[in-house]
Amino acid sequence: QVQLVESGGGLVQAGGSLRLSCAASGPRLSKNAMGWFRQVPGKDREIVAAISWSGLNTNYAGSVKGRFAISRDNAKNSVYLQMNSLTPEDTAVYYCAAAAGRLLALSPNVYVYWGQGTQVTVSS
Repeated sequence: QVQLVESGGGLVQAGGSLRLSCAASGPRLSKNAMGWFRQVPGKDREIVAAISWSGLNTNYAGSVKGRFAISRDNAKNSVYLQMNSLTPEDTAVYYCAAAAGRLLALSPNVYVYWGQGTQVTVSS
């Protein structure tokens, strides 16, 4: 059974940076695309960034492009999200997820494993 555990969330001032980590336990996910999603109360969960199994292909939501960077270390069974120039609009619970296939995917419907989420709060 795959378990994903996020860490690195917290409170930061606008303009600051955070680095989220997601560690997977159980079967290795080196052949799975991975993604970061976020959700605020009353809204649907939305894609933030996705990365293919090899790490060669990435995609970002328009609102974070140029500020966030997704990466992975298959040897450590981990994926990361570097978040820079944070704004209060980035405040949300951030979730790590693993897709069923290798190719990066933007729809939450194709992700089969989910972490419990980590809160990111950006103060103005």
